[in-house]
Amino acid sequence: MLDPALLSALMDATSADAVSTDDETRERLSFDALGPSRLFGRDNLTKCRVDAVVRPTTTEQVSQVMRLATQYGVPVIPYGGGTGVMGAVIPVQGGISLDMRGMDGILEVLPRERLARVQPGVLLENLDVEAERHGLMLGHDPWSLSIATVGGAISTDSVGYRAGRYGSMGKQVRALEVVLADGQIVRTGPLTQASSGPSLTGLFAGAEGAMGVITEATLQLFPQPEERRFATFGFDSFEAGFPAVERLYSIGLAPAVLDLTEEDPPPDGAGDYRCVLYLGFEGYHEEVEAQYQRTVAEALACGGADLGPGVTEGYWRDRHASAERWKERVQPLRPTERWQRNEWRAADYLHISLPIVSVLEYKRRAEETLATAGLTVSEAAVWTHPGLFSLLIMDPQAGAAGRPEVVAATSEALLTMAVSMGGGIEYCHGIGSKLAPLAAMDWSDALPLAQRIKRGVDPDGLLNPGKLGL
Repeated sequence: MLDPALLSALMDATSADAVSTDDETRERLSFDALGPSRLFGRDNLTKCRVDAVVRPTTTEQVSQVMRLATQYGVPVIPYGGGTGVMGAVIPVQGGISLDMRGMDGILEVLPRERLARVQPGVLLENLDVEAERHGLMLGHDPWSLSIATVGGAISTDSVGYRAGRYGSMGKQVRALEVVLADGQIVRTGPLTQASSGPSLTGLFAGAEGAMGVITEATLQLFPQPEERRFATFGFDSFEAGFPAVERLYSIGLAPAVLDLTEEDPPPDGAGDYRCVLYLGFEGYHEEVEAQYQRTVAEALACGGADLGPGVTEGYWRDRHASAERWKERVQPLRPTERWQRNEWRAADYLHISLPIVSVLEYKRRAEETLATAGLTVSEAAVWTHPGLFSLLIMDPQAGAAGRPEVVAATSEALLTMAVSMGGGIEYCHGIGSKLAPLAAMDWSDALPLAQRIKRGVDPDGLLNPGKLGL
């Protein structure tokens, strides 16, 4: 429990109704969409709760909260949309949840600069709608577009459907306003190119709130495409289709949408092809036409079967459906109510960054490891880039109850294998609490430097402690 004097000071810094300590609010703001079965056996984390929730509406209020937290030695965990799937907001040491959803203003859109200046609580979808009014669009397009916030997407440096062309969310950030642990407000500039040393903006993308609290972001926007065109190719296996993806990469052809997925059963419209290459091209007319024609030639030369645009059109149309279902059926529930469903007890998904040359060998070795454990690969894919490899693994032996301990141990073995082959343990969602125990392995020789930087901006370790191996 927090010191009553601190609670009183937090109310003075914000308002009386901006501070909550009731059980339900504390529970809701202590977790995201990660369930206990995917915590790698660390079920004790489900007992974690923040001691209070504070809902600021201005940067100055955030600064005052951080000064108070530092004065009293209390951890602070920034909270966005709660849609993360890695447990990045779990308060491993209690403390204050800083609910940023009240800071949801779109401050300005600058069409000639193709920039938007926004607060962190803005929903990605709302920003995209506003950008469209100016003939622009947001380049970040994750499954959670309608429920995720700008601050959360930056903090996890998440990858969306269009990342093949526009990059991850972190790559679309031009400038930030950030509050450090001692309450200092830091602003970086949105210049196209600056000469004053390394980019400080990049320090906070993917940092899961452990380096500072994002209170404003300037994001790069992109022109609404003159044309969007889809294509689909079928391959007998992932191994048969991967050379086509690698070939596109080798000539510098970057479709907006690129997803090579092997799954069983095949998607509707793919016939007997277990492996499908989903492709989407967007831009100005001549660019789209050239990309489409060259891609068709390359895919056919690699043995692909042209399945037409229909399968990918359906893929594109339904890409946000899971977020809508989550918003309707899951989000209203308290975390402890969600966990009673026991979802994912018999499955896990891994998003691994690998050297391109190692992808096929890694897949082969992963399948051998899974077979030894009695597990299977439900899906294998590269998404947006040939070196970004994903696996959906299933336990067919234990039914709905699952064998979560076997799934967890095997997942950890697969992640360790990825690092041993020169890869990384996660490229899509951040590492959160789920993969935090493996963070030191992922950082490798850079860990001491990262820890020194962390101590520089947060000497008392109060910003989202227990994350990133820092």
